[in-house]
Amino acid sequence: MSECVARTVRRYLADIGDTPCTEGLHALVLREVETPLLREVLAFHDGNQSRAASALGINRATLRKKLAAHGLL
Repeated sequence: MSECVARTVRRYLADIGDTPCTEGLHALVLREVETPLLREVLAFHDGNQSRAASALGINRATLRKKLAAHGLL
C-alpha cells in the first residue's frame, strides 16, 4: 500500500511542478486516502459502523464524525 501511495504522490508532484498546493499536501493526501478507506471498510462490514470502527481502530463516535466530515453519512 505504501508503494502505491508513493507512486501517486510522485506523479502528483510531477504534475503540479512548482504550483503550490493551497490546502497543503499533507491535508490533501489524508483527505484523498481517508474518504475511500472509510467508504470501503464500512461497505466491507455491510454498513455496520461498530464493526467498521473496530476494524479501523477508532471508536464509533470518531467514525461517525469522520463519515460526516467526508459526506458519507
